[in-house]
Amino acid sequence: MKAPPFRYVRAESVDHALDLLAEHGDDAQVLAGGQSLVPALNLRLAAPKLVIDINGLSALGGIVIAGDSVRIGALARHAEVLTSEAIQGQLPLIAKAMPHVAHVAVRNRGTFGGSIAYADPAAELPACAVALDARFVLQSKRGRREVAAADFFKGLYQTERAPDELLIEAFIPRQRLGFAFAFGEVVRRHGDFAIVGLAAIGRWDGARVQDLKLVYFGCEDRPKLATGAIKVVRERKFDAVAVEAAVAALDRDLDPVGNLLGSAAAKRHIAKTITRRALGSMFRN
Repeated sequence: MKAPPFRYVRAESVDHALDLLAEHGDDAQVLAGGQSLVPALNLRLAAPKLVIDINGLSALGGIVIAGDSVRIGALARHAEVLTSEAIQGQLPLIAKAMPHVAHVAVRNRGTFGGSIAYADPAAELPACAVALDARFVLQSKRGRREVAAADFFKGLYQTERAPDELLIEAFIPRQRLGFAFAFGEVVRRHGDFAIVGLAAIGRWDGARVQDLKLVYFGCEDRPKLATGAIKVVRERKFDAVAVEAAVAALDRDLDPVGNLLGSAAAKRHIAKTITRRALGSMFRN
């Protein structure tokens, strides 16, 4: 199919893009990597009156260490995130996830900010952002604001970003001493969206598991923090019995949505399997 008619404007600056968003609101769509928007246009799942191309805005790119965080610009390409020394050295969970993000051709064009703003529930990076307590910077003509990743994702392709706002950058806390990380997903073919995936982080204090985050993707309409399973692990001596208790708690934590990739029951089974693997790899006795 062909895309419906739309007006195309290449933004000359961040302010220019914000002016256009303020003027057109819901009638406008932002083009970054285009790896999600262009197929949606061609399938007529999206029909904006205006497409704003921000690819030329160098201010929205780059990956740098900024104090206790790593700043990832919204236009940082997936390929750049994959090879970044700052990511490899300071954000091991992101480093583990990036080889699973799409295919090589898509990684060469797709952007970090595009994945976050699109909010596909089966995407890897939103779940990693929630697990790592990322903060997203949104800007409009009304000003700038920060939104925690845990509050950003509102539902199926729905986020906290207002129609006149642009996602500018993300700040993700650098890895802390003593923390362990695990990432796992089940896919039909490497690079495809996950049937179910897990981004996990936690710390062993010598007696208990602390600061545990288990964030699932591909299950529900947004990244899902498994609060019950986390509580089970945090309150017990960590051993095989604790792992199985956490796995059992997922029956209450997760309400998987069946789709073409798998039934709700299959997704719950996969979530339990990758949880056992993740906890075992993070906290081996």
